[in-house]
Amino acid sequence: MVEKQHVPVMVREVIDGLHIHPDGCYWDGTFGRGGHASKILSLLSSRGALFSSDRDVSAQVASKRFEGDSRFTFFLGPFDEVVERVPDHLNGVLLDLGVSTPQLSDAERGFSFNLDGPLDMRMDQSQTTTAADLVNSLPETELADLIFNYGEERLSRKIARRIVEARHLGAIEKTGQLEDICFKAYPRRGHHRIHPATRTFQALRIAVNGELEQLENALPKVLKKLAHGGRCVVMSFHSLEDRIVKHTFKRFAKDEDYRILTKKPLRPGEEEIAENSASRSTKLRVIEANRHA
Repeated sequence: MVEKQHVPVMVREVIDGLHIHPDGCYWDGTFGRGGHASKILSLLSSRGALFSSDRDVSAQVASKRFEGDSRFTFFLGPFDEVVERVPDHLNGVLLDLGVSTPQLSDAERGFSFNLDGPLDMRMDQSQTTTAADLVNSLPETELADLIFNYGEERLSRKIARRIVEARHLGAIEKTGQLEDICFKAYPRRGHHRIHPATRTFQALRIAVNGELEQLENALPKVLKKLAHGGRCVVMSFHSLEDRIVKHTFKRFAKDEDYRILTKKPLRPGEEEIAENSASRSTKLRVIEANRHA
């Protein structure tokens, strides 16, 4: 299968936010397919350095194209663990919290309801728990709470009830099965602004990968890694992530050691959205360290 190309989101805004110094030291904590990393490297001198990381082995494979570049180092692992391995006094950090196009377009990964495949959703495939495990084992109330809390799905209880009814007839193992359950839980009449399975799939993906816990755990450590004048750029793709970023930035900016550079999150322009619909929900926030520690 030919991997579908991933288009990096808001590249110009990311680079402007990081304010690249040619001799600086940077960390791209969510390498993906290296679109942002490639642009950062193009702006670094021979004395600059870029550390990159990702929890997905397929991202590590994609990073091989930079192997001969002495400025580039890749770590395999989630950014809340890699933060302990990257150096202090970083000039900039990028966290792009979205799911990559290759992940979504690979039916075997189970991230998308548009492609029928195993109900997996693990970004790190060495993990044992899959989305199918949660769907088939959680009590109805816990499943409803998960879908509501992580997906902000107003019909969470109805969907959870339908899931439990369906699994009595046999295990729910495919994305197409779950999509059908979600679709039937929605009213037949009326226009649905988004697909009825969108929020349930989001909730399961967040739960399987511990995405919110990872962000809450890592972001304060990331900000403490910044050198004076160093910047952290975070791109989020749903309100739960953005809320964590917003509140963490505000907490750090209460004293004079940090300064928020985006009073409101930056959004992609109409032209970028037209060219890459996946960018539509992106919110980008930037904070700068002003301490001399």
